[in-house]
Amino acid sequence: MPTEHAVSRGWADPLMKAELLSIGTELLLGQIVDTNANYLAGRLAVLGIDCLHMQTVGDNLGRAKQAFERALSRSDLVVATGGLGPTEDDLTREAIAAALGETPAVDPALEADLVAWFSGRGIVMPDRNRKQAWLIPSARALVNPNGTAPGWDVQKDGKRIIAMPGVPREMTPMWESVEPSLTRGGALRWRTLKLLGIGESAVEEKLAELVRSTSPTVATYAKNDGVHVRVADKAPTPAEADRRVAGMEQAIRERLGEYVWGTDEETLPAVIGRGLEARKWRLAVAESLSAGDIARTLVEAPGAAKWFVGAIVRPSADAEGLERDGRGLGGEVLLVTPYGAEMSELRAIVPGRTRRLDIRFRSPADGRRRALLSGLDLLRRALSD
Repeated sequence: MPTEHAVSRGWADPLMKAELLSIGTELLLGQIVDTNANYLAGRLAVLGIDCLHMQTVGDNLGRAKQAFERALSRSDLVVATGGLGPTEDDLTREAIAAALGETPAVDPALEADLVAWFSGRGIVMPDRNRKQAWLIPSARALVNPNGTAPGWDVQKDGKRIIAMPGVPREMTPMWESVEPSLTRGGALRWRTLKLLGIGESAVEEKLAELVRSTSPTVATYAKNDGVHVRVADKAPTPAEADRRVAGMEQAIRERLGEYVWGTDEETLPAVIGRGLEARKWRLAVAESLSAGDIARTLVEAPGAAKWFVGAIVRPSADAEGLERDGRGLGGEVLLVTPYGAEMSELRAIVPGRTRRLDIRFRSPADGRRRALLSGLDLLRRALSD
């Protein structure tokens, strides 16, 4: 059931359109990674709010003002991070005020809080920090328990701007204080099915009309560990959302079940590890084409020390030689990835049987990648026979 891994949060206005605005020249220069946008996009999705646009703008008042104007022209909720510090290039407050045609002024209560914050540390507040006590008539301050920069919660003409500091340890708790105001009773549920052995276009072809469903929605994504199919739905109650997602999951499994290796946060090495532990088998790996990638992946799996006995890696080795050397490691199960120029026959050997899979590839790098994913999936299938 989707309740096992899905998230239940508030049910937002289904018509609300949101936009993320990240402010800071350092983002445009590639000096820091915008983890805030990644986090906030995920939180909006959990809340059931559609995030339709993202913008990044540098520390320039004119361009920041235009970015807010653009966002407000097409979105109901604008969530901005960065530019709330005390220096001259921290211009988010000024940009919001200019976009809304309002004038900022020092709020006495905020100013007193700032003075007290510095005094508590034995410091006289620098005059430049006074701008952090600004408010405009449409804004209320958001408490910042981890810094000197309060956020702004601006509401005007049916639009809302949430402006928060760019430092994640300050932004995250501030956002958590805002989230409840964006919700009303209800739930969002989702389930991600993970597939291997089939391409994204073939997945869409087999799903046919299901990908055009609007409740639940079905979307496909090409990922490093295969193809993901995400099923999501919003409903007034968790039970109703669970029922819809579970029904769609069953329909997808009826068409693609042989390719599904896991769900949600599961990893392929963890699935393999559970299969080995259930049978009390140990695994050895003999690699050539995969160049040690399979061993590196498996050794990081939870509890690998219980079932992974080790690996050998041989350059340009054939199947027979690899299999002979691999058996010397002592595992009951052996995965072999022989070298090949354009094709390789992978082998997953378990007590009483051997599964084989021919893979074709265009280059050594492509072969290495395919040997890793196909080898792990072959092993999974052998353990489930």
